Amino acid sequence: MNKPLLAALRGERQAVLPVWLMRQAGRYLPEYRALRAEKGGFLALATDPAAAAEVTLQPIRRFGFDGAILFSDILMVPWALGQDLSFGAGEGPRLAPPLVDHALAALERAPERLEPVYETVRRVAAGLPPETTFLGFAGSPWTVATYMVAGQGSKDQGETRRFAYRDPSAFGAIIDAIVAMTVDYLVAQADAGVEAVQLFDSWAGSLSPAQFERWVIAPNAAIVAALRARRPDLTIIGFPKGAGGKLPAYARETGVDAIGLDETVDPVWADGALPADMPVQGNLDPLALIAGAEELDAAVDRITAALAGRPHVFNLGHGILPDTPIAHVERLLARIRGRREGA
Repeated sequence: MNKPLLAALRGERQAVLPVWLMRQAGRYLPEYRALRAEKGGFLALATDPAAAAEVTLQPIRRFGFDGAILFSDILMVPWALGQDLSFGAGEGPRLAPPLVDHALAALERAPERLEPVYETVRRVAAGLPPETTFLGFAGSPWTVATYMVAGQGSKDQGETRRFAYRDPSAFGAIIDAIVAMTVDYLVAQADAGVEAVQLFDSWAGSLSPAQFERWVIAPNAAIVAALRARRPDLTIIGFPKGAGGKLPAYARETGVDAIGLDETVDPVWADGALPADMPVQGNLDPLALIAGAEELDAAVDRITAALAGRPHVFNLGHGILPDTPIAHVERLLARIRGRREGA
């Protein structure tokens, strides 16, 4: 069966660029808002396989994206490692106890908490159109660790960065635990039906070059190597947001199949700096999608022209924003799908 997105991620240039959008299953869709209101909180929705599968499939039915991204959250792994997970209204996610002042060894692991995710994957895999690629995901160790240490998100990850400098051995143990659980988690997603996975490193840009090598590149390389050993058919996208000039080293050293570019990356520079023929994904500014009209068209054209010489999956540079007009998504898809590669 022809799956354009999966083929592009594996290095085959496509006549029409495949498209999916990060957070495409979410708050900009009225059908999502209705279902979330019915189910209550985010965690209740994400751990209800029937509801989570429905959310995953909603944007496929509406837009016919070339890829479906599993509806879940990067903090499922720390939840399975034994921290309590909650999503307060208007507060963002919280993990307890924070590991900045609690021992990792005191956590009681609960991998059974991930079982609803695997059932969601099975349901989605059974309901997808045959040409649609199914993408699973996990948070990368550094980003997940920032939440585990601080107990919540922060603007500069300062508490976690201080912890990593102060006690690299203890922090390394946290990273190792995340790596091990993430490998098992992604293998189980693949066993249940996903065909490719994305490693989200949302806070990779907060680290110095040496720390980036230690806490971003090395752990992601360990995950990729383990996945290669256990599921060599699984395609892996790395998305180190904010990595900037460290992207080429990430691409070379982690072993990922494809690299995601955030909206701050110049695609012309990326095309010249990344390994030849490596598939890339991205990198439209989510705010350009909100702006729409000629600004959106021009941004799309710049990206597609810059990356026309290599396999390219069109996507945003980060997640779609809740106030994105549906008509602008439709315009984006029409722009991409009306364009032949090289035109």
